[in-house]
Amino acid sequence: MRRREFISLVGGVAATWPLAALTQQSALPVVAFVRDGSSEANARYVAAFRKGLNESGYVEGQNVSVEYHWLEGQYDRLPALLADLVHRQVAVIATLGNLTSVAAKAATSATPIVFGVGDDPVKLGLVTSLARPGGNATGTNFLVQETVAKRLRLLHELVPKAVRVAVSQSE
Repeated sequence: MRRREFISLVGGVAATWPLAALTQQSALPVVAFVRDGSSEANARYVAAFRKGLNESGYVEGQNVSVEYHWLEGQYDRLPALLADLVHRQVAVIATLGNLTSVAAKAATSATPIVFGVGDDPVKLGLVTSLARPGGNATGTNFLVQETVAKRLRLLHELVPKAVRVAVSQSE
């Protein structure tokens, strides 16, 4: 090999090496985690999300990249944010809450959506049925509405003369 050919080869490798490293980094599938509130208020949800990823064999930064998006009560940002995520073709959109899940479903019929909602996902239009969700959305229903109504009925049976009820939420 001649000297000029060797220098050209080394120069070419040196020039493309940063591009190869950048390509490897961006090759990780991107999971977009969209939640109302702030990162501080959702710390326990993030911890549970990361734990679930790890238990499924996904390690953040190694074989998956996670982008956290906090609405902080600014729901008007949601359509633009979801449009950007769909445009960038993230691998999955993970949402918690009725509003963010319904907005994600309205934003795309192709990008997979994993949701957690408190209402009936069929009634919200996220899936066609619980037995066969179909489409691009799947998730969990926490049955919040159903259990709250049942608890109030039970409380009324236990204390029929109660006029006011206070609820305290602790972690």
